[in-house]
Amino acid sequence: MTNVLILPPDWVCEILSPSTAQKDRVVKLPIYARYGVPFVWIVDPLAQTLEAFELQQGRWTLIATLKDDDAVAVPPFDAVTFSLADLWS
Repeated sequence: MTNVLILPPDWVCEILSPSTAQKDRVVKLPIYARYGVPFVWIVDPLAQTLEAFELQQGRWTLIATLKDDDAVAVPPFDAVTFSLADLWS
């Protein structure tokens, strides 16, 4: 018999599209919370935004809302800064 250890990822990034945006927010976010994923970023290429959430006491807390060419230094990658515009080019 093999023992299997399954751990949640430390971070998830969802890239929204018009056909998946609702599912990513309404269906997937609660699943990520249930399994204890500590950080989720939601990137919307059409709106050129990044929303960063941290799981606190089982609930998502919005920790950053960035747009256009804002500097990104958001947990869990706050040791590195990059321009959000890098994602759009």
